[in-house]
Amino acid sequence: MSRFDPILASRALWQIRVRKRPFVLSHGVNASCNMRCKFCEYWKKTGEEPPREDIFKLLDDARKFGIGVYNAWTVEPLLRQDLPQIMAHAKGIGMITSMVTNGKLLYERAEELVDVDYLSVSVDGVDSYKEIRRMDFETLLKGLKKAIRVRKLQKKKNPILMNCVLTGKNLDDIETLILLAKKLGVKVSFEPVHEFPGISEEIWNDIGIRDKEKFHCTVDHIIELKKQGYPIINSETYLKMVRDGKMDYKCRASGVIINVTHDGTMETCRVHNEPLGNVILDGFESVWKNSEEHRKEIVKNCSGCLFFGYTENSLMQSFNPEVLMHYEWM
Repeated sequence: MSRFDPILASRALWQIRVRKRPFVLSHGVNASCNMRCKFCEYWKKTGEEPPREDIFKLLDDARKFGIGVYNAWTVEPLLRQDLPQIMAHAKGIGMITSMVTNGKLLYERAEELVDVDYLSVSVDGVDSYKEIRRMDFETLLKGLKKAIRVRKLQKKKNPILMNCVLTGKNLDDIETLILLAKKLGVKVSFEPVHEFPGISEEIWNDIGIRDKEKFHCTVDHIIELKKQGYPIINSETYLKMVRDGKMDYKCRASGVIINVTHDGTMETCRVHNEPLGNVILDGFESVWKNSEEHRKEIVKNCSGCLFFGYTENSLMQSFNPEVLMHYEWM
């Protein structure tokens, strides 16, 4: 980890290993998006934005359940005007706070993120960015640079993370992106695009990873730049799995990170959308206990994924020494 905290590690191990409960809550804090990325299906799942009072109730219950990290994401957190109050509440009850944003509103709202400990921005390329995200890269870069300046003034310890999803469209952009991360003083992460079944075959044929040789060479180059000290957070173990397409690990994601959608529905992970129960209505304790067998069945039948948050954390929970030494994010 980039900043190893023995007290935090002890809390996480106690929650995950002894109490056998997740330590991270990944929460769909709103139900709408201001972008229409064709490889994403989350923006299609619209719904009513949960009231702030319900989210406060959810956070209080999650903290009581033992959750130590609150991650606001999906669909686009910055569309919530009261997001600062929500993050402040999570911070105020002792949670580490994290947020994932597409960056479109970052320039307008950077100053409001004072209670966000870890900020991750989706940056899927430079020259290829507009084709992938349907927004000018300069708009994103303007917001990113402002957020960097603001967080320095706010004396934030953790650098911003640029998260890049590797697709068939941006492989020529990867070195440029890594060099940009170093120049800006931020971190960068990589993960392969996950071909969700809800997206058409036509789109995957256009944006999916089809040139395997080029993909392998690109990931090998990422590994080499990682060895040279460039600010890449992924472990070499994970990057080699990505390169080879081998999910050679025991998934422990559901025991570390739990997904909750905007309406309070608990899910095992972002790959499996089977509802386990509603934590706003019934509470984390009840839903977690009553879904035990269902969760085990889902994990047992899962063919796996390579989302870096799931894979890296699973490897860490298996005490993989290289990952423990070289994975540099929360």
